[in-house]
Amino acid sequence: MTAQNNPTKTATTASQDVYHQRISVPFEYPVHFTHNLLTGGNELLAETLDRLGEHRRHRAIVYVDAGLASAQPQLVEQIKEYFHSHPRRLELVAPPVLLPGGEQAKTGWNTVRDVMWTIGNVHLDRQSFVVAFGGGAVLDMVGFAASLVHRGLRLVRVPSTTLAQNDAGVGVKNGMDEHGQKNFVGTFAPPFAVLNDFELLRTLADRDWIGGVAEAFKVAIIKDAAFFEELIEMAPRLRSRSQEAMENCVHRTAILHLEHIRLNGDPFEFGSARPLDFGHWAGHRLETLSDYALGHGQCVAIGIALDSFYAMRQGLLSEAEFERILAALGSCGLPVWSGLLTKRTTDGTLEILAGLREFREHLGGALNVTLPDGIGRKVEVHEMNPLLVQEAIEHLNRIAGDAAAT
Repeated sequence: MTAQNNPTKTATTASQDVYHQRISVPFEYPVHFTHNLLTGGNELLAETLDRLGEHRRHRAIVYVDAGLASAQPQLVEQIKEYFHSHPRRLELVAPPVLLPGGEQAKTGWNTVRDVMWTIGNVHLDRQSFVVAFGGGAVLDMVGFAASLVHRGLRLVRVPSTTLAQNDAGVGVKNGMDEHGQKNFVGTFAPPFAVLNDFELLRTLADRDWIGGVAEAFKVAIIKDAAFFEELIEMAPRLRSRSQEAMENCVHRTAILHLEHIRLNGDPFEFGSARPLDFGHWAGHRLETLSDYALGHGQCVAIGIALDSFYAMRQGLLSEAEFERILAALGSCGLPVWSGLLTKRTTDGTLEILAGLREFREHLGGALNVTLPDGIGRKVEVHEMNPLLVQEAIEHLNRIAGDAAAT
């Protein structure tokens, strides 16, 4: 039977018998900002699992970042007690499972396979829940595994780092590192819900506390000039671990990320432009070059510095704007330099430039790199001049040297 929904045909049409299928599937998930998710009579987790009004006992398995469990040793017992205190609404099908965190633990299939195996052993179905407490790497691995079992279980993310709460944990992607590249394997699978508990940030190491601020600068520089000014004003308090300042920073950054995903017209990245990865082509490459000794946020900050210099040399940023970006990053305690930028291959090529090839392959199609066009605006460029990249590296090296000499 020939479909009639595409009546316009030409002589060059390869097939005269074609049914043009088009479907639209809406996705909706709440992102909550709260305190003391598991204590003080907070009903948010139970209400979230029951938000569809199914009025049944919801089966769930909980995974916890081992680093988070070590920093907050009461957490595992709090999870158990929370589920036990809601016997009519919640069923914890197994004790909380600890997983190694950090980017190095995100490489390879072992953890993902273990998560899938455990989900299968406790016989979760597609209406069951997988709840993940942790940093971006744990959320990525658990989310990837959950998206594969039964073609997708309901995932509730409970991000525990500034970077996960304002960026990695609120989006629609998950994955793992493979083939020497970040997020080489993964899926687009929106979560059922995201629960940002600000209390989980209090025990972060300084590197992880400030790392998420790089993502705040990223979106501010390309999307929100007023927020950029606020970040400059907040910088000393963010560096000195003001909880109030960080909560404000995380909330504003998360909303900017969510609005971009909702409004940019390409939430699953079918195109080859990805503005929210400003500073990331170099940042991702630096992470792998350092064998993940450098944190993601620190590498993104260096990538922002590199691309901002490039934008200045292209006439997109003034020298004053470039210097303000570097000064603001430094005021927060974020780096703008790593000696790995100067690392070269045996034929003398800067190794950082491989990040451009990997970036293009990951996105597909032509190279698209987002650069700031003044503060608060952006532009896409489709080539990066290696000589200008080298000039940027030399300039950042000089700045680092001058700072070390003072």
